[in-house]
Formats: sequence, structure tokens, C-alpha cells
Amino acid sequence: MNKGLAALGVVILVIIMIVGFFVGGYNSLVRKQTVVEQKASDIDTQLQRRADLIPNLVNTVKGYTEHETEVFSEVTEAREHLMAANTMAEKSAADAEVSGALNKLIAVAENYPELKSDTVYVDLMDELAGTENRISYVRQEYNSAVTDYNMAIRTFPGVFFANMFGFEKADLFEAEEGAKEVPKVEF
Repeated sequence: MNKGLAALGVVILVIIMIVGFFVGGYNSLVRKQTVVEQKASDIDTQLQRRADLIPNLVNTVKGYTEHETEVFSEVTEAREHLMAANTMAEKSAADAEVSGALNKLIAVAENYPELKSDTVYVDLMDELAGTENRISYVRQEYNSAVTDYNMAIRTFPGVFFANMFGFEKADLFEAEEGAKEVPKVEF
């Protein structure tokens, strides 16, 4: 009888270890996936903050310029693309478009010394610069979380759980091809 109880105890212990392995593996991937989702939300928050600043900046520059309607339209259109973006790839592309359009708007502002001394403009530019820094930081944090998650679902034993429970690869927030180039501004 002692041998029977010992064998039953070993079987129960093995079952508990297997269940613990599955629960631990699954929960680990869920935690990593949740961090990725939270970091993606952080990017959305900062992109929204920048999008909210753009109309004020455009209106401030418009007050000093009359002949730059093409630049204003480009900034407004880029902002609309950013607001409509759903996937990380769309957000990345729209972010690059907004950055290029804002660079053109800032270049236009450089031609108006009285605008550059306007306190509203200076305050908006400070807000925008701070937001750009936050966007850069949250992009890095997001990409780190995605890399950690993607490695977890592609290595053993995570790949086993990922395939079993349907965990899919997350996309990095990548710069567009032309994002490393300084936009050309022609007047």
C-alpha cells in the first residue's frame, strides 16, 4: 500500500508540474503581450498630443503668413492621416508624413522673424519639441517590449505556447524609408 500511495503521489506531483508549466508559460506570454499593448497605447497618446497641437500651430503661423496655403494643406492632410491610422505600420507611415509636413511648416516660420518672437508660437514650439521627445522615448519603449515579446513567442518553450494559444508576432514601430532624410523645402 505504501508503494501505491507513493506512485499516486508521484503522478499527482507530475500532473501539478505539467499544469504549472502550462499556466506559467501562458501567463508569461500574456504579460509580455499586455506590455506591448500598453506601450502601443503610450505611442497613441503621444501621437494624439502632437495631433492636438498641430491646429494651434498652423493657425498661429497662418496669422503671420498669407501665401503658404500648400504647406498648411499638407500639414492638415498629414494630421488627418495620423488620426485615421489603425495599425502600427499605418501609424508609423503617418508619423513620418506629419514630421515631414511639420518640418516644412517650421521652415516657413523661419522666414517670418516677428512670428518667431510671438510667445504663442514659441510656447507651441516648446510643447511640440517636448512631445517629439516623448514620442521618441515611447517608440523605443514599445520596440523593446515588442522585441522581448517576439523573442518569447519564437523561442522554446514560448513557441509551443504561442502556437497552441494563437499568440502572433507584433510589429515594430519602424521609420519610413525617407524618414532619415531631411525634407526639401522649396519656395
